[in-house]
Amino acid sequence: MFSLLGVPVDAAYHLVSGFTGVLTPVLGGLAAVAAIIAVTMGVRLLLMPLSLRALRGQAVQARLAPQLQALRQRYAKQPERLQREMSALYKREGTSLFAGITPLLLQWPFLSVMYLLFRSPQVGGKPNTLLSHHLLGVPLGMHWLGGVGPASLQGAVFLGVFALLAALCWLSARLARRMTAQAGGAQATPAGTGGAAGLLVRALPYLTVVIAAFAPLAAGVYLLTSLAWSLAERRFYWRRAAHGKGWTALSTDHGVPRPEVPSGAVQLPQSRPRRRAAASGK
Repeated sequence: MFSLLGVPVDAAYHLVSGFTGVLTPVLGGLAAVAAIIAVTMGVRLLLMPLSLRALRGQAVQARLAPQLQALRQRYAKQPERLQREMSALYKREGTSLFAGITPLLLQWPFLSVMYLLFRSPQVGGKPNTLLSHHLLGVPLGMHWLGGVGPASLQGAVFLGVFALLAALCWLSARLARRMTAQAGGAQATPAGTGGAAGLLVRALPYLTVVIAAFAPLAAGVYLLTSLAWSLAERRFYWRRAAHGKGWTALSTDHGVPRPEVPSGAVQLPQSRPRRRAAASGK
């Protein structure tokens, strides 16, 4: 895997080192951490169009939840037919089953590069000077399972990172549930999420904390920044939907808001023209 990611790791090393050199006169020992945050924000900025598209895809999936449930019940004994019908439905709506996880998959190469960057004593045949940097006394290349005691200062730094990650995971999952409920209404809640399946769904967002426990501290900083960015994107999209065209409009027509219909025209009963005609004697 190192040979495959050797060039990206080398590029990331020069990028993070360059930012660190620029920020050192201002931030001192925190320059490397700030450089990791800056690079992470740059990566997320590049992925932002895909992330917003994924949010629109999630809104469409929430709106289609009742139809998907009806298809599962109708073709429960015909799995091939069920797959065709679901694919056709997604195609008509301009989305796919994996629309919501594409940005997450695209982030894995960047996380892998960050992991290798701070686990490699040498990069490009030269000593990795980034390993000499630290956060509150903890080397950025150290990981929690490397013998750090939870009662030590270094262990407290890791536990603080884990706590922040867990808090961001909880806020993100809470906001996602609210967005889903607004997009699809009460019917958007998936059926069959009780028991072990429901527990797995609720625990899945916290997988990031488990990953951070096995990764260097620098990768934990990357995950922390990336999660905070994701939460900000969700809030931005939700506020835009709530105060703009409305979530339902943003989740239809492939993410392009529909023209708003004047409220008076929507509230007029369809039978009013006939009543007017009857009153005029026509």
